[in-house]
Amino acid sequence: MTFHPIRFPLDVALGARGGPERRTDVVTLASGREQRNGRWQHSRRRYNAGYGVKSRADMAAVLAFFEERRGRLHGFLWRDGLDFSSGGAVPTPLDQPIGMGDGSRTGYQLTKRYGGSFDPYFRPITRPVAGSVRVAVAGVEVLTGWSVDGATGLVGFTTPPANGAAVTAGFLFDVPVRFDTDRLDVELSSFDGAEAPSIPLVEILP
Repeated sequence: MTFHPIRFPLDVALGARGGPERRTDVVTLASGREQRNGRWQHSRRRYNAGYGVKSRADMAAVLAFFEERRGRLHGFLWRDGLDFSSGGAVPTPLDQPIGMGDGSRTGYQLTKRYGGSFDPYFRPITRPVAGSVRVAVAGVEVLTGWSVDGATGLVGFTTPPANGAAVTAGFLFDVPVRFDTDRLDVELSSFDGAEAPSIPLVEILP
């Protein structure tokens, strides 16, 4: 089981469907009231790439990609057309808070915040796009003295940020996924057309 740092064909991915999934237990009591319990700390994304296949060339590219990944065996990168940035299309170093300096801590996990002040969700970002990460300390962009691990999303500083200094970051990112099937059921619908009714993908959580 390995991870291949290669992105699924982008033309097909942009026509796919999918989004986050959560696992919640709901128990209805005799009174009619409910008790609810969230079983997962983090959401898990699922996609269906079959909706993005528009031509025989698309299907051929997906087929080759599927075979090289050996079906469900190896993970790969997926570009979510709706959710791939820390903020706008062009990241800024102030987009997302990722920690607070204490004078000794040098490692900070890239995260993305969803929601307002009531109960925001902080999603760990583990596959930042190379060259897209920007970092600021106390509101000032830092150009040197730090690096980011492209396989974990961990930002490491050579010199720890000062106590009380807010550490923020901006970035583009991909989603680590794998195929959720070991079979492709392809239909050649016309001379230059192909349809794959279902090509399920599921996020690989860290």
